[in-house]
Amino acid sequence: MARRATIADLAQKAGVSVSTIDRILNGRDPVRKATAEKVLAAAEEIGFYAVPVLRERLGIGKPTVRLGFLLQQSNRTFYRIIAEALRNAAAAAGGIEAQIEHMDDLSPDAVSARMLDMGDRVDALAVVAAEHPRVTEAIEVLAAKGVATFGLISSLTAVCGTGYVGLDAWKVGRTAGWAIAGLCKSPGRIGILVGNHRYRCQEMNESGFRSYFREHAPEFTLLEPISTFEDKTIARDVTEALLKREPDLAGLFISGGGITGAMDAIAASGRAGRLETVGYELMAPTRAGLMDGVLTMVIAHPIQRLATEAIAVMSETVLVGTAPGQRLLSFEIFTSENI
Repeated sequence: MARRATIADLAQKAGVSVSTIDRILNGRDPVRKATAEKVLAAAEEIGFYAVPVLRERLGIGKPTVRLGFLLQQSNRTFYRIIAEALRNAAAAAGGIEAQIEHMDDLSPDAVSARMLDMGDRVDALAVVAAEHPRVTEAIEVLAAKGVATFGLISSLTAVCGTGYVGLDAWKVGRTAGWAIAGLCKSPGRIGILVGNHRYRCQEMNESGFRSYFREHAPEFTLLEPISTFEDKTIARDVTEALLKREPDLAGLFISGGGITGAMDAIAASGRAGRLETVGYELMAPTRAGLMDGVLTMVIAHPIQRLATEAIAVMSETVLVGTAPGQRLLSFEIFTSENI
């Protein structure tokens, strides 16, 4: 059996670098049309496996790839921003039909039903969902139909394999721990808010957070996590209760949804500027929180990069027939000094 041509083989044949091939295949950075055409000609000559992707990058016989995205509630600013970024990324890529929907009911039965419904209309699906047997079952059913599933923001697992586009959540937690431990003037008690531990990203956030303190700042006391259930009203109520129970609380890590509610409680308590607080995602409310001292630091997804990489890796899976891949993104860090 003949050996399958590799990227290195293609680079040598076309007289370009391996990084140039990578840029063309993944649409990372612009490449001169003449260079791309030379690479395509070389790929066709040696029988390179990703000729369809190269032709798609050049707009030759470009097929329409149907990609589905199931995001969480449309009333949450973060997910509206992601939806817009996905629409822009799909338009820029060309040949993409992006179906973007929001889910108001986040129960496992409702999420799995939405996944199966959209899976009948798309070639690959990305979803923001919590781990649950119902969700896993839906992933397996879709895989049997040839529809790959990708975890977006929070990873998912299934025997059939899943893709992922998002941050290294464990490192996010470690970074939040590093910030709070370094900024606190003296060791103290640290609170943790999570939306729901069934979101793997939030579970890994907490794991990384505790890992940092265990390794570098054991003199601090980390409290048990409190769930906000991704709801700002619940987040406000549990934060108010936490601040009353812990008048000397030194820091707070807000790992899940409902951050605006927690910010309201901190502001109302008069603790802004005295409580080292790390939160998630840069939006208008969190930007204001940084300026007002309610938040000390915000760790954020690079939204447009998230959208671009999701479109790229999902398209590659459909066009080339590869197993769902993963794209880990570098996160962004914001303070009152760089917004």
